[in-house]
Amino acid sequence: MSSPSTRSQEKSSGLSALMRPVNSVVERFIPSALVFAIVLTFIVALLALLMTDTGPVDVVRGWGDGLSGLLAFMTQMSLILLLGHTLANTGPVRALLSRLGGLPKTALQGYLFVFLVASVACLITWGLGLVVGVLLAVEVAKQGREKGLRLHFPMLVAAGYSGYVIWHMGYSGSGTLTAATEGSFIAEQLGETIPISETTFAWWNIVAIVATIVVVGIGLALVAPRGGDKIIELKPQAQFDDGPVIDDDVVTPADRVDASRIPTLLVGLALVAYLVVHYSDGGTATLDVVNWTFLALIFLLVRSPLELIGLVKNAASNVGEILLQFPLYAGIMGIMATSGLITVFSDFMVETAGPSTFGVLVFLSAGVVNFFVPSGGGQFAVQGPVMLDAGGRLGVDPSITIMAIAYGDQWTNMIQPFWALPVLAISGLKIRDILGYTMVTLIASGLVFGTTLFLVGLGS
Repeated sequence: MSSPSTRSQEKSSGLSALMRPVNSVVERFIPSALVFAIVLTFIVALLALLMTDTGPVDVVRGWGDGLSGLLAFMTQMSLILLLGHTLANTGPVRALLSRLGGLPKTALQGYLFVFLVASVACLITWGLGLVVGVLLAVEVAKQGREKGLRLHFPMLVAAGYSGYVIWHMGYSGSGTLTAATEGSFIAEQLGETIPISETTFAWWNIVAIVATIVVVGIGLALVAPRGGDKIIELKPQAQFDDGPVIDDDVVTPADRVDASRIPTLLVGLALVAYLVVHYSDGGTATLDVVNWTFLALIFLLVRSPLELIGLVKNAASNVGEILLQFPLYAGIMGIMATSGLITVFSDFMVETAGPSTFGVLVFLSAGVVNFFVPSGGGQFAVQGPVMLDAGGRLGVDPSITIMAIAYGDQWTNMIQPFWALPVLAISGLKIRDILGYTMVTLIASGLVFGTTLFLVGLGS
C-alpha cells in the first residue's frame, strides 16, 4: 500500500514538537502486547513467591491449571473483533461510508464528523468502530480533496481512532457483558449477574458518553490545523484495501449455491427470529447475544456464502494475537487465585481508598494496567477479581467498579499502540503521526471519566 503523504515532515507543528519525546518512547521502548503478557506472567509469579507463602511448585501448578480457564471467554472476545471487522467491510456498510464521506463541507467538519461517526460505531461494537473510523477517514480525505479542501490526513485518522475512547461504555463492552453473562468468572465471584441496565445503560454512564464526545470534540477542534499550519494530504495515487477479492465464477451447480443469497439470508432471518424470542422472553444482552446480533446483520448484508468466506478470511488476521495472549492472561489469573495474591492487592486498595474515591483510583490503576494488558477482556480477567473484591469490602456498588475498570481500559488506548495497529496498517501512517492528537483525546476524556466516577462515588 502506498504511503498517504507526499510532503516531508521536516517542519513540525507545535503539537508534534511537544509530543516528540512521547513518540520516541512509544516507538523505541514499548514492545508488543504478547511480550507484555509474557513479562507480566513472570512478574506476577515473582510477586506470588515474595508476597505470599506459595512455593515455586504451587505457582507453576496454579499457572498451568489456569491456562485453560478463559477458553470460552477468549472465543467470545475474538468473535467480537472478527464480526465487527467483517461487518465493517460488507458491501452496504462500505457504500454507506462512501456516501457519508461526502457530507463534510469544511476541513473542521471533516475531522469532527469522522470522530462522531467512529464514536457511534464503537458504541455499537468496538471491532466495527475501529475499522469504520479509518475507512471513513480515507473516504473524507478522498472526497474532500475533490472538493478542494485541505485536509490533514493524520488528524482525520486520529479523529477516527479517537472514537475508540468510549468503546467500553457501549453495547460490546467486555467487562459489562461479562458481568451480565451467567456463569462468567465475574458472575461467579459476585454470586450474581450485573445486568447492563446497571452499567452500560446507567444514566450516569450515558451522560458520560455524551460529555466525552462533546469535550473530546472541543479538544480536537482546538488543535485542528489552521491557516498556514503544515498540512499532510492524502496522496492522489494512494491505494487502499477495497475489501477481499471474491472469486464468484459460477460454473457448477455447487458454485451456484455458493454464489446464492438464499443460504445466508435464511440464516440471518433465523438469527433475527431467535433474538426476538430471546428478548421477548425477558432475556438480556450477554456476550453471546451481542455476537449473534452482529452475526445476524452480517448474514443479512452479504450477497452470498462466497462473499462471507472472503470477508472472514480478511478479518481473521486481526484475531490471531488475541488468541495467543488469552491463555497467558488465564494463567496469570490462576497464579493470583491459588497464591492469594488477589487478597494482598485487594487489601492494599481497601487501605488506600475510601468508598467515594475508590472508583477514581480504580480508573487510574486500570489506565496503567492497560499498557500491559491492552485487551479489555484480558484486563478484566486480571484486574476485575481484585478490584471487585476490594470494592465489595468497601461497600462500593459493583457496577461502579466494573465501569471504572472499563473507563481506564479504554482511556489509555489513546497512547497504547496495540489497538492502533490495524488502523495504522490500513491508513499507511505511523503511531507518531497521530499520537499528538490522540494525546489531546486522552486528556479531554480523562477529565470526564475521573469527574464522573468521583461524583458517582460521592452519591453512592
